[in-house]
Amino acid sequence: MKLVKFLLLLIIMSSTSFSNIKTAYDFEFKSITGENLKLKNFENKVLLVVNVASNCGFTKQYAGLQKIWDSYKSKGLVVIGIPSNDFNQELNSKEEVKKFCETNFSINFPMTDITNVKGSEAHPFYIWAKQTYGSDTIPKWNFYKILINKNGKIVDTFSSLTKPDSNKLISAIEKIL
Repeated sequence: MKLVKFLLLLIIMSSTSFSNIKTAYDFEFKSITGENLKLKNFENKVLLVVNVASNCGFTKQYAGLQKIWDSYKSKGLVVIGIPSNDFNQELNSKEEVKKFCETNFSINFPMTDITNVKGSEAHPFYIWAKQTYGSDTIPKWNFYKILINKNGKIVDTFSSLTKPDSNKLISAIEKIL
């Protein structure tokens, strides 16, 4: 009888704690144009969240990000660029970043204002990512990628070395679309 009570208590506690778990869709950022960018607007879509920087050796990955955005947005993929100066390689203002991205890479996927992605000043999304998925979500450098499924849960991360149009990343995206 004690085992049954224990199991019942465990089930009740589990359901209570799981109901409080947030998903990626519970967060919002300031967009690069100043509006609120609510991830809730992308519910039931696959998200590829990438911290980006204009003066990085990986900046050419913008072209690959735009390519997969163009190829997969109609199938439910949303690429979100998160400009960050956490690695001291971003321009001084969101206006400069926007102009740089549009001029050099014709970027038209959603982008945020310049945002902290690591450390004590990290955006709440990145704190949540670390708490729910682990330290693999902490960007090690610019162009670090976090893949989120249609339920708003993190399913994988990809290093800066993984190009956006790599077979590894494309396969992971196609698997959850």
